[in-house]
Amino acid sequence: MSNASNVIAFRPRPANHGMRRPATLIRAAREGQRGWRRDRDLPRLLRSDRCPAPGALLSRLRAEEEIQNDMRLMQDAEYDMRRHVLLMIAILAEMRAAIDAAPQAAAAIAR
Repeated sequence: MSNASNVIAFRPRPANHGMRRPATLIRAAREGQRGWRRDRDLPRLLRSDRCPAPGALLSRLRAEEEIQNDMRLMQDAEYDMRRHVLLMIAILAEMRAAIDAAPQAAAAIAR
């Protein structure tokens, strides 16, 4: 069992801050896209009861991934590689879902 807190400390980041991660981590996240089911996996990953609108949790996912990445870099004993990969999968999936939902939302507003 982990002693990690459920409270997430969000650190401010510049808007142009890019994500630089190991190629193996990115490759694993891309491969994981095939098995990702947003309605099933996102609430489980975030320990939530519901699945919000596409893209709504992108900043939270990035903040949690940043924490995992910092733990990886510091070789922290609490680092969870499986959770890190799942967060990367979720970030890629949410970015794609937000892009796909944008034209639909614009069309609904235009009606």
